[in-house]
Amino acid sequence: MRAGPWMLPLLCLSAPALAQSAQGDVAVTIYNNDLALVQDVRQIAIPAGRSRQEFPDVSARIRPETVSFAAADTGIIEQNFDYDLLSPSKLMEKAVGRTVTIVRTNPANGAETREQAKILAVNGGVVLQIGQRIEVLRDDGLPVRVIFDKVPDNLRARPTLSITIDSARAGTRPARLSYLTPGLGWNADYVARFDEAAGKIDVQGWVTLNNSTGTSFANADVVMVAGNPSQNGRSRPMPGRRDPALTRAGTESGTRERLGDYYLYPLKERTTIADAQTKQVSFLDVQGTPARKAYEYRVGWLQTIEEPQSAATVLKFTSSKDGGLGDQLPAGTVRVYMKDAKGDPQFIGENAIPHTPMGSELAIRTGEAFDVKVKSVVTERTRLDSRRWRTAMRYTLTNARPDAVTVDLIQDGLDWAWTDTRITAESQKSDRPSSNSAQWKVAVPANGESELTATFETRF
Repeated sequence: MRAGPWMLPLLCLSAPALAQSAQGDVAVTIYNNDLALVQDVRQIAIPAGRSRQEFPDVSARIRPETVSFAAADTGIIEQNFDYDLLSPSKLMEKAVGRTVTIVRTNPANGAETREQAKILAVNGGVVLQIGQRIEVLRDDGLPVRVIFDKVPDNLRARPTLSITIDSARAGTRPARLSYLTPGLGWNADYVARFDEAAGKIDVQGWVTLNNSTGTSFANADVVMVAGNPSQNGRSRPMPGRRDPALTRAGTESGTRERLGDYYLYPLKERTTIADAQTKQVSFLDVQGTPARKAYEYRVGWLQTIEEPQSAATVLKFTSSKDGGLGDQLPAGTVRVYMKDAKGDPQFIGENAIPHTPMGSELAIRTGEAFDVKVKSVVTERTRLDSRRWRTAMRYTLTNARPDAVTVDLIQDGLDWAWTDTRITAESQKSDRPSSNSAQWKVAVPANGESELTATFETRF
């Protein structure tokens, strides 16, 4: 049942809460794919022989099958995770079939009357048996309290892991509890301030931590791992997928610590990750990195586009050690700002980047250009025989800016699964970054236009 507004002040417990031990020396390793490893070292008094040790303040989303417990001269016999948390509604649910005390107060004179009642059901309301009569515990504003004799054994004030162990000796010693949990995640956010006149950018990188585990982790040693470990045999989809922001993968090695094929980003100081909290910590601050603005337009197939379309505005820079950011960049979002005429930074766009090796070339699309347009037209489409077609294209590029620009014009769709397309004629030499695309760097004069033509032969 849902707890009504009357429930909180009306429920009483005749037994005190159980004493609980706190977290110990906590280390948290957080991955990108909603996964974290929690390692908690607590000093516990372990008696000789068999005993049950309780560990409150574990993640409410713990994966119990991943729990590992280690203490000197001890072995695990059994473990249980109690995640049913104490609340007025849960207390009522667990008390079905039991006897409680109902205390009613006369609002006129303050006199109290007490009756023993058996809770029959809590389906949409509380049904009681008091002697030979059946009553519904009403939400009518009258002063009523329900007294329970104890808290049910499997109902906890906090998420609690209990472990039954067998110890060869008695004594206080460190015990390490390790487990995996979802609900702790991180991603990188980048702020890039672009000075177009100087051809420079300043980039600051932030780690954004999120905690939705239902538990806070106090004074934790936190490490972020840039990578996506496989879980339950799942791997990353579409291994051949192209990330538009990463135009060329780098080949430089950096100084960051690795864990297998992942990079580690430790926080410099211990921190508390509170439940339901988002926390940001700086990990990158680079000034005056060379960068340039470019224009790019991509045609999806050999087609006519009736209305001229805006070219994309692209910010290009590298992550190389020389002339770049000089670091490995974990996946995240790059947000770009430029100063206006008054010198105030203004937001001009954002784009996501994948995990990026050092030495890579990046192209951050910040939006669509207002003054730079492209129009593609099919000027001829002829069937040559049963398996071949010839298509003649004309591309018109216009520029309303007071300065000349160069547009990276890309024709896609040249190599589908069932086709093979080649260029038989072109007014300007193209590059072929892949079998599926051709690219031209088209210079467009200030307040002017340029035209490019190309003929394609497609074999089906």
